[in-house]
Amino acid sequence: MAIERRIPADRGLTFRMLTTAFFIGLLYVVVVGVLFAVGVSSILIIVIAGALFIAQFFFSDKIALFSMGGHIVTPEQAPELHAVVDRLCALADMPKPQVAIANTDIPNAFATGRNQKHAVVCATTGILRRLDEPELEAVLAHEISHVAHRDVMVMTIASFLGILAGLITRVFFYMGLFGGFGGGAGGRGGRNGQNIVMIELGIMLFSMIIYAISFMLTMALSRYRELAADRSGAILIGRPSLLASALVKVSGEMARVPTRDLRSAEHFNAFFFSPVSSRGFSVSSLFATHPPLQKRLDQLNKLEAEMDKG
Repeated sequence: MAIERRIPADRGLTFRMLTTAFFIGLLYVVVVGVLFAVGVSSILIIVIAGALFIAQFFFSDKIALFSMGGHIVTPEQAPELHAVVDRLCALADMPKPQVAIANTDIPNAFATGRNQKHAVVCATTGILRRLDEPELEAVLAHEISHVAHRDVMVMTIASFLGILAGLITRVFFYMGLFGGFGGGAGGRGGRNGQNIVMIELGIMLFSMIIYAISFMLTMALSRYRELAADRSGAILIGRPSLLASALVKVSGEMARVPTRDLRSAEHFNAFFFSPVSSRGFSVSSLFATHPPLQKRLDQLNKLEAEMDKG
């Protein structure tokens, strides 16, 4: 069965991905132009930006797995998990991604990779222990939908500019602490020293603004792509109620995970099936990477009713 029939294209998601890519590209041009204008070495810009982009684009799956303590597993090591992925890929008529397990009690799953042929679907030991096989299949159908929609690649590229802007901010912050371009206090005399300080502060402020814009673009795309993956995953298995059940169970089981473990994983929320939220205040709790749980459940309930009528 063709992938278009079982994981349908989402025009809303495609439009948002193209819009995000356009504005991210525009921000790239602005960043490079400003750095050139203030006299930062063009070779330095190209080397740093190129190296980071290559690392982020070609090694995003390895970076993600390393961050979550995940490892690739063979069919012999995890036969049940591979069987579920095999079944879903046959339904979707798409290449099978690599399968991985992350050794953490946080009940979750994620997908990463730059395209369908270079993708990884990872489940945590926590979710494998808590969900039955039909619910696990629903969660993995959601993750495979991310791979089919190619939104993982767009998220990777979109998040890269924020990472680069954050790095520039840190570099200029530490340069300010240790004397900056002027070579310390002795090299910052008079008006020329003041100009250098102003340029450094301006670049740092500019980088912070770029980071904020990149972050907001990424979050807006992240929330919509989760709804799109919910819908496509539910269509793939033909049982939206199973995905709804998995969502409720995973969200409820988060309360059983130690706060320390939840906080350590919050930075990865944009890629998780269900967002990690530690109890009490945290900076990441101010920025939602996923739509509210009730909105996701409402969509699945509506889809279930539509499929029953059909």
